[in-house]
Amino acid sequence: MQITMKDRVAVVTGGSKGIGIAVARRFAESGAKVAILARGAADLKAAREQLAKDGLQVHDYVCDVSKAQDIFATYDKIVKDHGKVDMLVNNAGTSRAMPFETVTDAIWQEDLDLKLFAAIRLSRLVWPGMKQRKWGRIINVLNTFAKAPAGNSAPTSVSRAAGMAMTKALSAEFAPQNVLVNALLVGFIEADQHVQAAKKANIPLADYYKAREKEIPLGRAGKAEEFANLACFLVSEQAGYITGTATNVDGGRSPVV
Repeated sequence: MQITMKDRVAVVTGGSKGIGIAVARRFAESGAKVAILARGAADLKAAREQLAKDGLQVHDYVCDVSKAQDIFATYDKIVKDHGKVDMLVNNAGTSRAMPFETVTDAIWQEDLDLKLFAAIRLSRLVWPGMKQRKWGRIINVLNTFAKAPAGNSAPTSVSRAAGMAMTKALSAEFAPQNVLVNALLVGFIEADQHVQAAKKANIPLADYYKAREKEIPLGRAGKAEEFANLACFLVSEQAGYITGTATNVDGGRSPVV
């Protein structure tokens, strides 16, 4: 399937590593102008240079999406640089799971600001332009806890479930203006957070993956590129009749479809 995004402008949060950079790469390969956002300037620079080596150009913006003023200022820069935003991928945030009794008010607020309010604020900013042009795509990157929360999964399961509810609500509200809103629910996909988890546990990364892969029917961790391929399809013209969905990208691991 040939997907063309010529003249489309995409914003990808959490765009310097893992799923984010994979999505940015796939969009850029399809001809989109891509803005990647992340907190770390060094990581953004490394991502931009990595893609440039493959002949792909992206524009990087240092932005802490858990902070409202950072979002507003960065969005203004993006529109000034590119004129519009056609596609938004709300990807910022990593899994944060712990026993409920250990989750303080501060941790709750940090998680909600990063994973829920960032998506709310950015969706609110892109909506007027998408509505005017009668074309837009929003993808909320969640995880499978949004559908099937386990014990000791707060605060992530709660913030992600709220993101799934927002996805469905906005999909119905935005559909008359041809703005499609979908969610992709991450399972166990190779990413920097797992590299860091293996280091913290002081075990080889290969052993870390091997232990976790036993829980997956397909028997392996997912690739960020596999996730990016589905994201690319959902923002394409070929997916023009798909909105309000929450699709598991998890190798069959989730007990809920």
